[in-house]
Amino acid sequence: MKLLLPLFFIAFAGHAQTTIVGKWKTIDDGTGETRSVVEIYEREGAFYGKVVKIFNEQDPDPICEKCDEGDPRYRKKIIGMEIIQNLKEKDGEFSEGTILDPEDGKVYRCKLWVDGKDLKVRGYWGFLYRTQTWVKGS
Repeated sequence: MKLLLPLFFIAFAGHAQTTIVGKWKTIDDGTGETRSVVEIYEREGAFYGKVVKIFNEQDPDPICEKCDEGDPRYRKKIIGMEIIQNLKEKDGEFSEGTILDPEDGKVYRCKLWVDGKDLKVRGYWGFLYRTQTWVKGS
């Protein structure tokens, strides 16, 4: 029994590190400053993320002006908006879903994975991609 208990905790700790559920601070690639907080959650076996806070002095409550007119998020408030949709988990990676960049209004295929304490967020446009690092936060 003494041997099984430490193994249980090691297995549980490893699983806890692969979760993307929670609040994550998005970081500006150029300035290194926090841009927003996105809350990722699970719903019906898929993972989604919504913007819960924005750090923007010019417009603290913006709307998605650049979203495609056919997208239901067009001209809606970004705070509370679901920007990550329909990610599926497989072997510690979360993919097959999409992510919206409200700044340019474009929707990208995406993949997320935990790297240490950080979350890697990769958006794909064709064969090109860009990866951001998000940090745990509130």
